[in-house]
Amino acid sequence: MFGNMQEKQAEMQKKLAEMKVEAEAGNGAVKITANATRQILDIKINPEFKYSDVEELEDLLLTAVNRAMAKAAEIEASESQKMISEMLPPGFGNLGSLFGM
Repeated sequence: MFGNMQEKQAEMQKKLAEMKVEAEAGNGAVKITANATRQILDIKINPEFKYSDVEELEDLLLTAVNRAMAKAAEIEASESQKMISEMLPPGFGNLGSLFGM
């Protein structure tokens, strides 16, 4: 049973690594691409964006990164719940909802 669970987790991690999420801040001034394992894959700063100071750019970067991480966390939670539901015996598929999954 546990071997199967480890295989399922490894499969899920591989699947999550392939899923991309994007988030932006400042009406597209900063765009972050990450995967669902919460790794930042790309950062784009619109060259037409004129920031007033470094702090403004830093704030936009933080906002975009946090948004991307939140999206990745949602996908990860959803995929985890799916995996658990698939592993449960028939009729127990909604058991994960009892634990807030």
